[in-house]
Amino acid sequence: MKPINGGICAVDGIRAVGLRDGKNGLAVILLEGKGHAAAVYTRNRMIAAPLLVTTRHLESNMGAVKGLVVNSGNANAYTGKKGVEDAERTCDLLAEKLGCSSSEILVASTGIIGRPLQMEIITRQIDEALPMLGSDGRASESAASAIMTTDTHPKEYAVEADQGFRVGGIAKGSGMIAPDMGTMLAFITTDAKLPPDLLHECLERSVDESFNMIVVDGDTSTNDMVVLISTGEKGCRKETLQEALDTVSIELAKMIARDGEGATKLIEVTTTGAKTRDDAKKVTKTIITSPLVKTAVFGEDPNWGRIIAATGRSKAEINPERLSLKLSDSNKDAVIIKNGKIQPTPNEAASIMKSETVKIHIDLGIGKESATGWGCDLSYDYVKINAEYTT
Repeated sequence: MKPINGGICAVDGIRAVGLRDGKNGLAVILLEGKGHAAAVYTRNRMIAAPLLVTTRHLESNMGAVKGLVVNSGNANAYTGKKGVEDAERTCDLLAEKLGCSSSEILVASTGIIGRPLQMEIITRQIDEALPMLGSDGRASESAASAIMTTDTHPKEYAVEADQGFRVGGIAKGSGMIAPDMGTMLAFITTDAKLPPDLLHECLERSVDESFNMIVVDGDTSTNDMVVLISTGEKGCRKETLQEALDTVSIELAKMIARDGEGATKLIEVTTTGAKTRDDAKKVTKTIITSPLVKTAVFGEDPNWGRIIAATGRSKAEINPERLSLKLSDSNKDAVIIKNGKIQPTPNEAASIMKSETVKIHIDLGIGKESATGWGCDLSYDYVKINAEYTT
């Protein structure tokens, strides 16, 4: 699996564009032909209007798709019937320009909740965007930039498999990140050919291993959505596509976690030795969600008691006498607990906490299941950013 440049446009047959007018951004992703798509959505029950429309379009067309339009700055969430009408109208506007059915267009939004979509801005931006469509890395980056809200930089990644097909993706997310499939959006393209039901199966598994394993602040957005679009031009084995999709999804998820609002450090938590996979995930996500763990990492304080406390309240099966805990960075390890026994606190622990990436490995010692997740520290700037978000 070889990393390549180009983001979503690393895949032949994909064109993209993004533009921004102040806080209002718009991105368009188009297939030169037609393809198929699969999507995974938020489990927040306050589902935003664009997700309702996208779900309906995919179901009515059995996954057939021509393009996707995304606006940033306004979530079009909790906007009632008018919000759904506006999301449909957004699809209509693009479909009219392309000469295709509106049901072949998918739609997504991100931004402030509870405000009506400004359709005059959407209309103008679609008109301006289409002549600017491109198929190179700059086009992908412009789309990735257009969908940002509090993100500090665009997020994109692509790979080429040994079989010759490609997978590329862009994502946005910085706050309200505790996807349960924050605001978290990801759009992934591939030229690998699989039936729509297998595309969906691969996407669900990748999301479960990547975007569902990141936490910035513990909030789950109304607008979370991951879309996989396939041009279907190249044959592939399902297992190879799964590997490529996992690679792209995990890299994008780590970028989101590292770019958490106000974040200064990436936290990677790996739980091993669990009785069940579910237990491993519970421990991992409880640790990366813990405000006390996150603030300890921000303060560069090796206060491992907070990690143990989070593990204990995770509701996973645990035997304290079998548990081991290790902190590490890219250069060194510090064993804190081994088989339930506290080890002499090494100087390495304090040094590790100063690293840009802090890795926490907890071995429950009672099984064979494992899980890895990612988060970030919780800084003063997180409070400042969110206290001033709408002003």
